[in-house]
Amino acid sequence: MPLEASPGSGLRRTRLYLRDGSFQVVLSYSVKGENVFYLSAERGAEQEIIPVKLVDLDKTREWERRGEAQRNGTPAVQIDPELAKEEADRAARSPEVAKDLRLPDESSVLMLDTYQGQPQLAVLQQTDGELNRQQAHNILRQTINPMAHAHQLVEIKGQTAPVQLHVADPEIYVRMDDDDAEPTRGGAFQVDTDGNRGRKVESPSPKSEYVIVRVDVRRDVRIVTSFSIGLLGGAKRQADVVETTRTLMPGGHWLKIVPKEPLSFGEYALMEVIDAKTVNTGVWDFGVRPSAGPNRDAILPEVRHAPKLAPRRSQP
Repeated sequence: MPLEASPGSGLRRTRLYLRDGSFQVVLSYSVKGENVFYLSAERGAEQEIIPVKLVDLDKTREWERRGEAQRNGTPAVQIDPELAKEEADRAARSPEVAKDLRLPDESSVLMLDTYQGQPQLAVLQQTDGELNRQQAHNILRQTINPMAHAHQLVEIKGQTAPVQLHVADPEIYVRMDDDDAEPTRGGAFQVDTDGNRGRKVESPSPKSEYVIVRVDVRRDVRIVTSFSIGLLGGAKRQADVVETTRTLMPGGHWLKIVPKEPLSFGEYALMEVIDAKTVNTGVWDFGVRPSAGPNRDAILPEVRHAPKLAPRRSQP
């Protein structure tokens, strides 16, 4: 049975918060060097050890101050606004999009899929048909003449995309790059079609629109065809173009994109519309095929458990 704290014992139940957001109920604790020593209220008051790097001491001490204020009948100490802001920003960088499934704190484009009843995040890679596939968000500008007939914008090798979704109504998440995000291979570059390469872009713009284009599958290639940017948002539907709604998520680190209509079986490309005349020909290709197998490198739900803590054993 866990030991109850008794009056006069000098022990009082409190919370030892961990950096993953969970906590341990303890009777006392002390920091010594790189470790925290504590008496567990849930495991017979045995002394246990945990590395200090796993412990959120600021949150632990804040909890203690609030508890002490309540016992003394004084107003509770207010949480430090800066600390609260940091906590909110940390959560916004890696928000939960399904039960136990969080977006990673890195530059990427992901699609929320469901495979065999389990929510998963499929990782999309960008391609323009020539560049190596990569997770980085590159911008390759191309102007579309509104008076021109439909023509080829991008030719992608292969008849099927590496990522095949199992649902018709996926949610898409695009990271809005910032200085604190974990880097991925490559970087964000803007490339004009006249060959002016190498101008660094600070971040993808949340003002960009995104459309999902159904590609024309031919022998060993998939073709992304041009469309009328001026008709987007209007009453007239364009063949092979699925419009989307976009929402900048709290904190401004992620853009959520949802198709306005279900996606039927087939091959698609997510395309960024930069302005009224310009698109990004670096696209993210995927397919919709409910019978497909699992996607490689998909991010799976992860239940956050408190670390297993070993009792400290006395030295002989």
